[in-house]
Amino acid sequence: MITLLSRRFPKDMKNTQDPRVRRFYGMLCGALGVVLNCLLSLGKFLVGVFCGSISVTADALNNLLDAASCAITLVGFHMAGQKPDPDHPFGHGRIEYVSGFLVSILTLFTMVELAKSSLEKIVTPDPPVFSPLSFWVLSLSIFVKCVMFLYNRRLGKRFDAPAMKAAAIDSLSDALVTALVLGSALLSRFTSFTADGWCGLILCLFIGYAGLDAAKNAVSPLLGQAPDKDFVRRVNRIVLSYPKVLGIHDLMVHNYGPSQVLLSLHAEVPAQESLVEIHELIDAIERRLGEELNCQALIHMDPVQTGDRETDRLRALAKACARQVDPSLTIHDFRITQAPQGTKLIFDVAAPYACPLSDQELAQAIREQLSQAEPGCEASIAVDRQEI
Repeated sequence: MITLLSRRFPKDMKNTQDPRVRRFYGMLCGALGVVLNCLLSLGKFLVGVFCGSISVTADALNNLLDAASCAITLVGFHMAGQKPDPDHPFGHGRIEYVSGFLVSILTLFTMVELAKSSLEKIVTPDPPVFSPLSFWVLSLSIFVKCVMFLYNRRLGKRFDAPAMKAAAIDSLSDALVTALVLGSALLSRFTSFTADGWCGLILCLFIGYAGLDAAKNAVSPLLGQAPDKDFVRRVNRIVLSYPKVLGIHDLMVHNYGPSQVLLSLHAEVPAQESLVEIHELIDAIERRLGEELNCQALIHMDPVQTGDRETDRLRALAKACARQVDPSLTIHDFRITQAPQGTKLIFDVAAPYACPLSDQELAQAIREQLSQAEPGCEASIAVDRQEI
């Protein structure tokens, strides 16, 4: 459905990296969801009243709640697309995550209400009323909800939009709820067994899991989740493709919305190179990162002394000692000074969060390795925790 509509859009509205395109598709999905859910709710309500079916009427109210969810998505994408202002210099993109969280909360609310109704039907079985009209209306509703699930899931993956993904899960759960109502009505028509309540409880488990997962995916970016590993690999590949960049560390990614990503990192460069030339190189890398990864990049230059035999030897020794403590450890910002007792090594150690040793234990273990390999050598070590 969305694909058919998108064929009428200009070509510049098909670039998924463009915030305008993201906002447009998000608002289109939200508006379409409001219209379809309102039509389904009206149809089910009329059928429920006409046939005297409480389950169909309850499903109509559920669709009305879905229309409210889609309205939240619509408003969320509209607000997320607003330009930065003095109070929000990095834009309003995180509103997408907030709207996705609200949709997931409504999904969980639907689960709770369905669980209460299911328990009531188990305690006091009440066979659903069946009629050909209700059969066709419910079947149409299942079809429409499956279509909504497919286009929301497709666009949710395409734009990596939590609100769309939550809407897809909500549409699928609604299709299952309606299928439950229809299946129970058919079962009660041809048998004496009423499975409405038991099926509802089983379905609640699925809806609850889906709702919690959607809430987690929406809240995690707001709390400051770790950057995507593929994104980190692409940053490393781009930056380290330049021969004069010896290494990178302290990579930080700040997500102010799917279309507003800021990253900063430290790039180690030869200290003896021209400052002007290195500065131009860093500017070129920042521009390339922005163009290829759709982000704003800020790179800090860390000059590293190269070509000095003693410095190179001690740096290699410090790397080897760190790896003896834990193979995943790396070092950076290495330099040496002369202390009254001898040579002093100053460097940082990058350790993964999964490393069981504390920062103090790591530093002490590396110092012990260095003292054995290089007697009389002191070490000032700072430990950085990061995903390596």
